[in-house]
Order: sequence, then structure tokens, then C-alpha cells
Amino acid sequence: MEMQVWRDGRTRATDAAESFRAALAALGISEAAWSGIRPTVTFNGLPYVHLGMLPADVVEQMAEAMRVTETSAR
Repeated sequence: MEMQVWRDGRTRATDAAESFRAALAALGISEAAWSGIRPTVTFNGLPYVHLGMLPADVVEQMAEAMRVTETSAR
């Protein structure tokens, strides 16, 4: 695999993780609740975001925010 493919994947994963962290912060969720969120890249350069363990109340807030967004998009 070309190193640039891996770097591009890392950039995409990092950007996605930062976007997710910013969205959680906008919901008023403390950084302590989402400190385990991190970008990761597979051996072949595919970008992923590892969410780790999140408190149940945080996941409920995230789900509610997604439902509100889904309803307003209709």
C-alpha cells in the first residue's frame, strides 16, 4: 500500500473524529464523556472512527439529536 493512501485515510478519519467531537460538544456533552473517540486507519488505508465506550445518557442525547435532525429534514 502506498503511504499516501494511508495518510489520506488518516486525515479523513481525523477530520471525521473532530467533527463528531464538535457535534457532541455542541450538545453540551462534556469532553470526559467522549475522550475515547479517536481516528484509526486499517492496514489498507480505510478511515474509521473508534467511538469506544460512551455513557448511556450520552448515547440517548445523541439519538435524540439525530431524531430531531431527521424530523426537521422531512
